Amino acid sequence: MTRHARNCTAGADAQASGYGTNAQRLGKDSVKGFDCCSLSLQPCRNPVITKDGYLFDKEVILEYIIAKKNEYSRKMKQFEKMKKKEQEDETLQLVGEMDKKVTSFLKDENSIVSKPIGESKYDSPSTSSISNMANGKDKELPSFWIPSKTPSAKRMKLEKPDHTIYCPISQKPLKVKDLVDVKFTFVKDPSDKTSIHTRENRYMCAVTHDILNNSVPCAVLKSTGDVVTLECVEKIIKKRLDPSIDQ
Repeated sequence: MTRHARNCTAGADAQASGYGTNAQRLGKDSVKGFDCCSLSLQPCRNPVITKDGYLFDKEVILEYIIAKKNEYSRKMKQFEKMKKKEQEDETLQLVGEMDKKVTSFLKDENSIVSKPIGESKYDSPSTSSISNMANGKDKELPSFWIPSKTPSAKRMKLEKPDHTIYCPISQKPLKVKDLVDVKFTFVKDPSDKTSIHTRENRYMCAVTHDILNNSVPCAVLKSTGDVVTLECVEKIIKKRLDPSIDQ
């Protein structure tokens, strides 16, 4: 292969086109907006934020919490039903063990009584049996067509369902009382008559009026719910709260 042919097949042009590679650049439409719900991925109508900083639409996250509570109630009913069945099985097992002890005791008592002289154990077929279903052995034999009766089947330990509701993103405990209402400050542009959700610049910092977007780190003031930039927090808010910080 000549040098010219090698450059055509493995040169910079092939890498630039992405041919033969698994890498792909994500477009702008593939990135979730900073004001979008973490579940519905749509702009929040009534935004709330968790302690870990995840934004949700209030209606969406409440529906999620209600669904998890209903799921817990369903699992709890199933747990109670299985617990009751387990207790019944234990009771039947104790009764079966007691019957087995009684049968064994009666068998030992009957073996003590002496038999008449000249009588053989083979004279009375009713006194002994070679059947594997005699003397209660039919209850001991496993049923291979029932999973719970097979020799390898083991009783699973019942675990009580966890009533804690976890955040769908951080997987940490989530409570309704911990949700903080978020207030975005709209950009005031009288010349822009388009819908707020179709604007490229929709919100701004409540203090500095800097435009907010995905590349600007933001913070939510827990006391008021206003959204500000982290730069505003570091340079303005913290200094006002603590005058000892160097100006």
